[in-house]
This record gives sequence, C-alpha cells and structure tokens, in this order.
Amino acid sequence: MAREKIKIKKIDNITARQVTFSKRRRGIFKKAEELSVLCDADIALIIFSTTGKLFDFSSSRMKDILARYAAQTKNDEKPADSFLELQLENSNIAKLNREVAEKTQELRKLRGEDLQGVDLEELQNLERLIEGSLSRVLDVKGKLIKHEIKTLQNQGALLMEENQMLKKMLAISQGRKPVVVNQSETSTIIHEEGGQSSDSVTNGWWPIYRG
Repeated sequence: MAREKIKIKKIDNITARQVTFSKRRRGIFKKAEELSVLCDADIALIIFSTTGKLFDFSSSRMKDILARYAAQTKNDEKPADSFLELQLENSNIAKLNREVAEKTQELRKLRGEDLQGVDLEELQNLERLIEGSLSRVLDVKGKLIKHEIKTLQNQGALLMEENQMLKKMLAISQGRKPVVVNQSETSTIIHEEGGQSSDSVTNGWWPIYRG
C-alpha cells in the first residue's frame, strides 16, 4: 500500500511538531554526512528550533567552513565594483600613454627631430623654449663654476696655511726662530741663509726663519 503524501504546511499540534522536527533534523544531518562522505564535500548545517535551541553539523571545522563562505560571498558581491575599477584603471593607463606619447613627440621636436609639417608659429614657440632652456642651463653652469672656483680657493688657502705650519714646525725642530714680516702687495720671503728668496706670495704676514 502506497504511503500517503504529507502536505507540507505548518503543524499546528505542538507535540507532533516537536516529534517531526526531531525526526527530520536527524534525517537531514544523516543525509548531509552521507553527501560529505560520498562526494568529498564540505558541508555545514545550522538549525534553530522554535524554542531557539541551536543544532549544527559540519563535515570539518565549522569555523573554517563559515570563513570560506564569508570570503566567497564577499567576492561574489564585488564583480560590478571590480569591473568599474578595471575600466577606470584602463582609462587612466590610456590617458597616461597619450601623455607620454605627446611629451615624447615634444621632446623630439626640441631636439630638432620630426619637424616635418610643423608650421612657423610652432617653430617660433620651440625656439623660445630652447632659448629659455639654454638661459637656465647657462645660469646653473655659471653657479657651478663659481662654486668650484671658491672651493679651489679655499683648498689653496688651507694648503698654504698647512705649508706655513709645517715650515714653522721644521724651523722649531732645527733650532731656528721664525720671524714674521709684513708682506704688502707682491713680495718675497727672504731667508738669511745664502740670501736666497722663495716663491713670491701675495699680501700677508709670513715668517722668516733665522738660524
């Protein structure tokens, strides 16, 4: 005799409802476990009864399955946003490519290349740009040269000071006393020994060493 098909609707009798809930819950958990074993699937079931009691089943750790579920649903909600971001990124790349091409063409013209088809007004603009650039280059070059000259002068003064200090130390070691004389304009340092003079120097006080 065929089983009578049960009409799916809420069971009004509380006792019958609780008995049906208990049987069906065990049945669905058993089917979930079988599906997990047969098909090697990760399954998680969460059931709350009418009284608020929690029943759950998971083929592996419940937290791991729920974390996978949360990550998957988060990714599924993003396709439209990702598509818009990709479109915007492609638009920005295309814009940058156009700007690079324009600047490259402008640089080639400044170098005197690819001037075919350039009208007189554009050539005059290029000429003004080159003149302005040349003026700035010469200005920077002049500042660098002045800086190098000043550096060399400072190094020369330091070497002369060190040289005089060494001469003084040499005179002291040889038992001679240095005598300082005033040099005006270009003069010479004369040593008493032999009456010979050293290289000429300019404006300053220099020692004469006497034995």
